[in-house]
Amino acid sequence: MGPVLFPAIDLRGGQCVRLSKGDFAQETIYGDDPVDQALRFQAAGAPWLHIVDLDAARTGVPANRETIKDVANALDIPVQAGGGVRTTEDARALFTAGVRRVVMGTAALENPALVGRVAEMGAVAVGLDVKDREVALRGWTQGSGLSLDEAINLFDPAVVDAFIVTQIHRDGTLEGPDIDLLGEALRATGVDVVASGGVGRSQDLLLLSSLCEGGRGVGGIILGRALYEGTVDLEEALGAMVQP
Repeated sequence: MGPVLFPAIDLRGGQCVRLSKGDFAQETIYGDDPVDQALRFQAAGAPWLHIVDLDAARTGVPANRETIKDVANALDIPVQAGGGVRTTEDARALFTAGVRRVVMGTAALENPALVGRVAEMGAVAVGLDVKDREVALRGWTQGSGLSLDEAINLFDPAVVDAFIVTQIHRDGTLEGPDIDLLGEALRATGVDVVASGGVGRSQDLLLLSSLCEGGRGVGGIILGRALYEGTVDLEEALGAMVQP
């Protein structure tokens, strides 16, 4: 089985946007109809959708929750969603909105036991966003003081469905994934690792698919700007990879 492809929708002010290197000042708007965009990804054959509330990631206020609900209700494929999930109530609201897997970042790192409580409600992925080899917090605006290994070791692997590992310096750049960082993640955990950040062409997908550490490869790949800029065609990418 090859890695699962997750086309991504990042929401800010109800619009589909992408940031460059996690910088809110370097934002490109790609559309104002997230539901339509999600349906197009589904029509292309996407097995999952990844959606992030960037406003909530920065402020903790779930500004785009209704939009996430609309997207989840419109699709027949499962949705993975995160951004500003600080409490069990935030997670419950997303599960109630139809989200299949909730992504937690800052709150999980500050209170790892919270992941176990949310896991009692549904599947949880922990987002580990790395800048200069340090895991970042609060919408990538603060450092945690933790390395990737240290962050992974905070969590009980029995309650984490996946670790989503993002290289912030590559995110939105189309410059290729950070293979070394992802290899480090695979060596540190037996939990599924989902690669995020830097995919800019079909060769990057093949490179990620061939990555192997200890007999394991990445479980998923998040695709963002490459789809919006047209440097990767989702339907072609899905056809070229073995999907579960």
